[in-house]
Amino acid sequence: MTPSLKDALDAAGARFNDKRIDNFGDAGGELKVARDGTILAPLTHIGVIRVSGEEARSFLHNQLTSDINHLGADVVQHSAWCSAKGRMLASFIIWRDGNDFLLQLSEDLVPAMAKRLQMYVLRAKVKIFDESEAIIVLGVSGTGASAALKSASLPVPEVMKSATFDDGQVVRIEEARFLVAVKAASAVALWQLLSATARPVGVPAWQWLDVQSALPLISEATKEHFVPQMANFERIGGVSFHKGCYPGQEIVARTQYLGKVKRHLYRLVCDQAMAAGDELFSVAAPDQASGMVVTGTASPAGGYEALAVLMESAAEAGVTLRSREGVAVRSSPVATS
Repeated sequence: MTPSLKDALDAAGARFNDKRIDNFGDAGGELKVARDGTILAPLTHIGVIRVSGEEARSFLHNQLTSDINHLGADVVQHSAWCSAKGRMLASFIIWRDGNDFLLQLSEDLVPAMAKRLQMYVLRAKVKIFDESEAIIVLGVSGTGASAALKSASLPVPEVMKSATFDDGQVVRIEEARFLVAVKAASAVALWQLLSATARPVGVPAWQWLDVQSALPLISEATKEHFVPQMANFERIGGVSFHKGCYPGQEIVARTQYLGKVKRHLYRLVCDQAMAAGDELFSVAAPDQASGMVVTGTASPAGGYEALAVLMESAAEAGVTLRSREGVAVRSSPVATS
């Protein structure tokens, strides 16, 4: 983040927790606007990796779970990178910047994932860059999101499509949710334009929207814990079962065709805060944890909400947070159709 952007965010009342913006002075009010109004969120919890070069497409196609070969110039994909055991090392939203590919992922995974990807390049004509300082990602959401973009002279693409403007791209991830990836040098001016019509909010408000939309983000706390199907990635287009090999492909495919997924994505409600990596317990599995929180945040209705990967039998028997004696958690399955 450039000093000028930090100054602009400070002037707007941003409250930082290390690099992450928790709120702009009214955490509860921001959550309610995320639910009912139009928001603008500096997505300080995510970063960006750029993959470029003549063989960037084939390189990514051979590494990731989605079909990169069919990622058109304006198409957006969910994707994941797995270990040899089929466990997700990272989750991505991917779009194009000319001939390059931009991978959005959890900020705490960027250095390790960029380094690990580089290890697989070998002699391929591919270059890997950490663009997290060069590209600022803003989230815009709500009933007035499209109007806010238009008022800032930004394009409004279709759902799961991207559109380019002079200093970046607009990526539409849902009907009323957009990512605006802008060059750092232009971020302050764009922030000022968008904040005139959308209310600034912290990361928790954006994460609450992720929970409502059942869009999990793999982070340092949850990497290597889930095969993609546990996190519903095949349901959001993040896994192709018609492409060739990639790390973990055999296990991911076998899991799909044998129907052996016993853990699924659930929404949770609790009176205590839940954080990524928190374990969940149940009498249904007395000798081990029954699940893990993927994303947790405060709720505009009071209390806390989360996405978690959880055993079906545990959800039916009842779940507690962090220990068998922990506070009770209410769970409901994420729809799979």
